[in-house]
Amino acid sequence: MKIAAIVGTTMLSLLLGTSVPARAQHGEHGGSEKHHGNDDHQKEHGRSNEQHSDKHSANNHEQQREQHSEQRHVESHNNSERQQSYHQQSNRTDHMRVEDRHEHEQHVKQRDVWQDHRARNWQHEHHGWHERGGYRGYRIPEDRFRAHFGQGHWFRVRNNPIIVVEGYPRFQYSGFWFSLVDPWPEYWSRTWYETDDVYVDYVNDGYYMYNRRHPGVAIAVNVSF
Repeated sequence: MKIAAIVGTTMLSLLLGTSVPARAQHGEHGGSEKHHGNDDHQKEHGRSNEQHSDKHSANNHEQQREQHSEQRHVESHNNSERQQSYHQQSNRTDHMRVEDRHEHEQHVKQRDVWQDHRARNWQHEHHGWHERGGYRGYRIPEDRFRAHFGQGHWFRVRNNPIIVVEGYPRFQYSGFWFSLVDPWPEYWSRTWYETDDVYVDYVNDGYYMYNRRHPGVAIAVNVSF
């Protein structure tokens, strides 16, 4: 009886001893499989990240190319506008130079004409309309004369159109042209036609121009329309 119990106990111990290593080996094998599974998942995740990174990098390169292309287009447009602006400014400058040169030439020509009609001794050189046989030129209508002429309506010659006719200066005022028949006094300023206030009046026998700086000096003028 005791022998049978001992034998049974021994057999049970053997069976248990065999089962524990088997379970341990199974556990180790299962853990190994699980570890290998995790490695595969990490590798797959790594490949996915690399693909995503490559795709993101490609998108960045494409965006950079588009930005560079747009930047070059903007720079080209700006350069074109700057060149166009430069050419326009250059043309305006050339045009202004031509106008300035023409204006300067006209000014010199007019100055020379005015200087040519300066008296050396005005008291001996001037002649009123009575001495000239009377005024025979155009007569300004009475209403126009009262509105624009006389002592109360002065102006400066330089502010009006000026031309030279047969060597004589002629200026326009209030729609009428006035030609100086008399020379102007030698003691007037050399640029009186630019700096002095003058007016036109009809006195006794004809039209005369007066300089407010030099009262009483009458320069015979002829009127045309």
